[in-house]
Amino acid sequence: MESDASSLKPAAGLWIGGEWISPPQQVAVLNPATGEPVGLSAMGTRVHLDLAVAAAQRAFAVSRRAPPYERAELLLRIAEAVERRQAELSRLIVAESGKPVTLAEAEVKRAVHTFTVAAEEARRVAGEVLSMEAFGSGKGHQGWARRFPVGIVYGISPFNFPLNLVAHKLAPCLATGNALILKPAPKTPLTAWMLAEILGAAGVPPGQVNIVTCSNEDAGHLVGDPRVAMTSFTGSPEVGWKIKERSGRQKVTLELGGNAAVVVHEDADLDFGIPAIASGAFSNAGQSCISVQRILVHRPIYAQFRQRLLDHVARAVVVGDPQDRRTVVGPMIDSQAVTRALDLIRGAVEGGARVIAGGTAQGLFLNPTILEEVSDAMPICSQEAFAPVVNLQVYDRFEDALARVNDSRFGLQAGLFTRDLTRAFQAFETLEVGGVLINNVPTFRVENMPYGGIKASGFGREGVRYAMEEMTEIRSMIIRHS
Repeated sequence: MESDASSLKPAAGLWIGGEWISPPQQVAVLNPATGEPVGLSAMGTRVHLDLAVAAAQRAFAVSRRAPPYERAELLLRIAEAVERRQAELSRLIVAESGKPVTLAEAEVKRAVHTFTVAAEEARRVAGEVLSMEAFGSGKGHQGWARRFPVGIVYGISPFNFPLNLVAHKLAPCLATGNALILKPAPKTPLTAWMLAEILGAAGVPPGQVNIVTCSNEDAGHLVGDPRVAMTSFTGSPEVGWKIKERSGRQKVTLELGGNAAVVVHEDADLDFGIPAIASGAFSNAGQSCISVQRILVHRPIYAQFRQRLLDHVARAVVVGDPQDRRTVVGPMIDSQAVTRALDLIRGAVEGGARVIAGGTAQGLFLNPTILEEVSDAMPICSQEAFAPVVNLQVYDRFEDALARVNDSRFGLQAGLFTRDLTRAFQAFETLEVGGVLINNVPTFRVENMPYGGIKASGFGREGVRYAMEEMTEIRSMIIRHS
C-alpha cells in the first residue's frame, strides 16, 4: 500500500489573527493504513490559545457588524474554493484518517453543501414583530426581536470527519458574525490547516477564525473562560459532559456518542434495507457516532435477513486499502481503538454471544463483525462500540422493539424499515432520539436538517440553521409610541 505522504506538505504553523505562527513543537501525523508519516502538525500551548482569544476579540468587534450579504458572499467564496480543491482535500482526508476515498470525496461534497447552506441562511435575518397589544399593559407599544451573535465560539472537533465536522462549526459561526477558535483533533489536523489556507484566500477577516492544535489537557484552558461565549464540542460523552460541568456561564453545544439502533419489520424492503444497513454499520470502519450498532429484526423474517446480510457483507463490504475505490472498511484510527473493540467482542462471547462474521483484526484493520444472541445489557450493545461491529437481535412485538431501542442511555438517531405509515408515526412519537429515519439508517444526514441527541448523546443541535440559533441570542426592542 503506497503512501501519499511525499505529496503532502506539513502545516505552516498555528493560524492566529490571520497569520501563521510557528510554535516550538511539531508532531508527526501518521497514516493509519500504512503507519507512515503524512506530515507534521504544529502543536500550540495555552499561550497560543490566549493569543487566539485576543485576536478573536479584535475580530468580533468588526465581524458582528458585517451585513448579511457580506457574510453570504464570504461563505460562497469558501464553498467554491473547497469545491476547486476537492481532490487535494479528499487525498489528505484519506491519508491522515484512513477513510476510504469514496467516503472522503463524499465528505468534501458535504462540506461544500455546508458552506453553501450557511451562505443562504446568512441572508435571512431571523426575528419577529412582537404583538405587544395582545394585553392591555402593552397598549401603545410596539416591539421587535432579532438574534445577535454571542461572541467568541470555541469549537472542538473529532478525527472521524476532519473537514465537514469542522465546517459545521465554522460555517454557522461565519454566517452569524461570531468569531471562532478551532481546536482540531490531534490525529487529523492537516485537513484543518488546508482549510485555513482556503479561509485566508477567501478573505476571512484576520482573527475571525483561529486554528490552534494543542494537547487535550491544554484544550480545557478555554472551557468556562469568561472571555469565550460558547463551547461547541463533538466527541465522546465522557469528555463532553465534563465540559458542560466546567462551562459555567458559557453556552454549550454537545454532539456526543450513541449506539444507534435499526428496527426491521416484516414488511421492510430488504433489497434496499440490507445494503443500507451494512453500509451504515461498517463504512468508515464504524467510526461514527450514528453508526448502526443494533439491528432488531422481526422474527418472521429473521432467518432470511440474517442470511442475506451475511451474504452481502461477504460479497460487497471490502476491507483494505482506503485508496482503492472498492474499499468500504479502512483502518481504525489507532491500536487502542482496535484493542477496545476486540475486548468488547471478547466480553460478549464470554457472556454467551456468538460471532457469525468477522471478530478478527489484522493490524488496524478490523474485519466487519456481526454478533447474535447478544443481550441488551452487554457492553457490546449498551456502550458505544465506535467500530465495524453490529449486533443482530430478534423481536416479536413492534412495541417491544421500540422499547428496546429506548432502553439505552443514548438517544442520537434511530432507523425503522417498514411500509406501514402508522408504525412510522408510532416510532416518531415513541423513540427517545433526536432523529427518526424511516426506511433509512441513522447514519443518514443532510446539512440543513437539525442534528443532535438527547440523554447521554448530546445537548443542543447542529445543522446549519439550528447551529446558528445556538450561536445567537435573542434581543428585543420595545417602543412606547403613545
